[in-house]
Amino acid sequence: MRKGTATRPATARRAAKKPAEPPVDLAVGRRIRELRRAREMSLETVAARTKLSIGFISQIERGLSSPSLRVLATLADVLGVGIAALFGAAPSDDAASSVVTREAQRAELKLWRSGVSKQLLSPAGSDSRLNLFLVHLEPGGSTGDELYTHDGEEAGLVLEGEMTLTVDAETWTLKQGDSFRFASRRPHRFSNPDIDAKAVVLWVNCVTAAG
Repeated sequence: MRKGTATRPATARRAAKKPAEPPVDLAVGRRIRELRRAREMSLETVAARTKLSIGFISQIERGLSSPSLRVLATLADVLGVGIAALFGAAPSDDAASSVVTREAQRAELKLWRSGVSKQLLSPAGSDSRLNLFLVHLEPGGSTGDELYTHDGEEAGLVLEGEMTLTVDAETWTLKQGDSFRFASRRPHRFSNPDIDAKAVVLWVNCVTAAG
């Protein structure tokens, strides 16, 4: 080694290169693929019904893309399930799991690009049409500028921070203790307007029973 030439240790070089956030959990992609195949739907069929590209859906199924909550809601709609069915967790053999969900057992879906994460408070892997979530919105987190719709009805209660909710052409700012309810077929979006503090919302989704 020549004088005056400094070489950083390998550990320092690795530390300097911070790994990117992982995309949506592989288990979620696998679950979407399983549901699609169980319904004997091709990628082309799902793409046509969701107006998403075949390549994008394939990337989601392989865990290579980070879809927005709007995209996941659209996929769930086409597959005839609620978003809870996409969490990728299989039902437990524990009989109590159909009634009780321990804190350590919560399935979680992290949409890191949008700053939104959802913890499933209902039993994972169930086919229930009524599901309870704990939604965390990072500072500035949002479902995106585009309004979206899906099947069912939803309601919630802001536990911490504040949330901006848009339904149709009207927008509200909800603070701790405020609650809401609306039909999910009404175009909607939500976000955390605070760039310094996280928001936490208790959220209920009820999917319409299949006819």
